[in-house]
Amino acid sequence: MKTLAIVLARAGSKGLPGKNIRPIGGKPCVAWTIETALNSSRIARVVVTTDCPHVRAIAASFGAFAVGRPSSLASDTATVDDAARHALVATETHNACDFDAIALLYGNVPVRPADLINNAVALLDRTNCDSVQSYTGVGKHHPWWTCRVDETTGDVTPWEGDRLNHGVYRRQDLPAAHIPDGGVLIVTRAALMLELSDVHSGPHAFLGNNQRGILTAEGSVIDIDTELDALVADAILSQRTEALTGSSS
Repeated sequence: MKTLAIVLARAGSKGLPGKNIRPIGGKPCVAWTIETALNSSRIARVVVTTDCPHVRAIAASFGAFAVGRPSSLASDTATVDDAARHALVATETHNACDFDAIALLYGNVPVRPADLINNAVALLDRTNCDSVQSYTGVGKHHPWWTCRVDETTGDVTPWEGDRLNHGVYRRQDLPAAHIPDGGVLIVTRAALMLELSDVHSGPHAFLGNNQRGILTAEGSVIDIDTELDALVADAILSQRTEALTGSSS
């Protein structure tokens, strides 16, 4: 399976401006994702799609091919799959080749398990599914513990059903529940290009019908959206770098 890694790193971010080029653990944030993709044995080529000249320069310095993303695909309302399709077509045209699968990687995720991408590609290849996405446990933010609080009266009512917290008050008694963590998303070319039949229309149509998940340990993936996320990622990666430097000296 010939897999292309597309690193998504647009310039704009309302939550944390400049997060993709922000120094994290001694490197620009996006550089960690580029390096992980380049070091993945199941990835044939790495491309960065961006509208940011600084990200383009970072991509070039690390040996990744950069695709200029048009402004229409870099707004708050632009979709990930539209940007990915643009990058895929540009890359295949430039290299005169076709890819079987595409790994969508967010540039603002500097912390992920080193083998996560390879394992996800292997699962896609082994099962012939349409997509593989990484998930982590929701922890104490479980849907059964979601409620509604009236802003005026303070009344607390269940989000769904008629019993608050579904009658469960110990975390260990909650059924397993998972959410996408942003670590990796692998899709077949046919799924990304919306070439599959009988797929429900909508923003997730590019995931296809046969979707699989790969689980990650709590805290092993850090998706930077807030200042706290950035501080935690910086601390983890700085510690790893110091450990490697110490062991090699």
